[in-house]
Amino acid sequence: MEIEDIIKSDKDHFMNVYSGRYPLFADRAEGITIYSKDGKSYKDFLAGIGVNSIGYSNQRFKDVLKDQIDKIIHCSNFYYIEAQAELEKMLAENSCCDKVFFANSGSEANEGALKLARKYFKRKGLKKYETITADKSFHGRTMSTVTATGQDKYKKPFTPLPEGFITVPFNDLDALKKAVTDQTAAVMLEPIQGEGGIYPAEQKYLEGVRELCDQKDILLIFDEVQCGMGRSGKLFAYEHYGVEPDIISLAKALGGGVPIGSFMAKKEVADAFEPGDHGTTFGGNPLATRAAVEVMNIMLEDGYLEMVREKGEYFRNKLDGLVESNENLVETRGKGLMLALELKGNLSAKNITQELFERGFLVNAVKEHTLRFLPPFVVKKEDIDLLIDNLKELII
Repeated sequence: MEIEDIIKSDKDHFMNVYSGRYPLFADRAEGITIYSKDGKSYKDFLAGIGVNSIGYSNQRFKDVLKDQIDKIIHCSNFYYIEAQAELEKMLAENSCCDKVFFANSGSEANEGALKLARKYFKRKGLKKYETITADKSFHGRTMSTVTATGQDKYKKPFTPLPEGFITVPFNDLDALKKAVTDQTAAVMLEPIQGEGGIYPAEQKYLEGVRELCDQKDILLIFDEVQCGMGRSGKLFAYEHYGVEPDIISLAKALGGGVPIGSFMAKKEVADAFEPGDHGTTFGGNPLATRAAVEVMNIMLEDGYLEMVREKGEYFRNKLDGLVESNENLVETRGKGLMLALELKGNLSAKNITQELFERGFLVNAVKEHTLRFLPPFVVKKEDIDLLIDNLKELII
């Protein structure tokens, strides 16, 4: 299709849910660069919203996908799938969890985690169904997960919402304690909030939440859809804190661009599910799980996550330097290659995102004054330097 035909088809036939798409017509990509059909190229510091962490067109990854496509793409979960068995074993052996379920997205993974928490207490004969979440959180776009999300802008169009969800301020343990009732089944948190503006949890806060959950017989769910799979510099973000959840949700980077989500749980919690309680048609199919196995293989290689931490520290130091030298900047936040730059005054994150796009850089404005950076892990220091140089020129 010609570019004009793409734009017309999108306007005529696609539901109006994306406000003002950027004029990038993705044709091919390599490393951290996306090439548009109109001949322009863009350095992607968003990685498909945290998805393409191992980089675009990783040859090893492509070879695995091509091999799997030649064998079998989809098979029902009525039957055994070898790559699924490999992936569940890898996830269990490298996390604090024991059992795994595969879905197609982060929303579905979180939906399954919420269902599991309710079933766990129902099986125990307890009427506990409420979930406490945090302000500025984002957990998905299904009816349950959008209700769990701690941002009103995502909820208001869909009221009345499902009952059983309470939102409290993030990093405020006292507020969380006050929200607990006899019906509280779970606390769901992002160890590092993503869509809310890259806010890491405080160490004492997570430790206190774990202690509270243990005392009150409440399940702790960590949503690692965005901050998991190496993004923070460790395979799972909870590892930074030494605080183990009962359930973990994953997606985004897990499949390297092939849609797959997962929620994992410790055995005593996972065993609450019985045949018929949950299921999926596409979740964990041969292609998606083979892709995720290779992503895991890459990330578990010696030195790989250390490399992510080193690049994240380099990027963070460069952003900190901007803040120190510019009174229009507030702070940087994040861990690993999951970073934010907070602006102030008349600076608009949306405007700067547009200006960077015109200069060939893809970043994201998650708030009026917040820029989000989630580059592929193969980003080079010279790429970071080039972005910083352009930011210096724009943030005046």
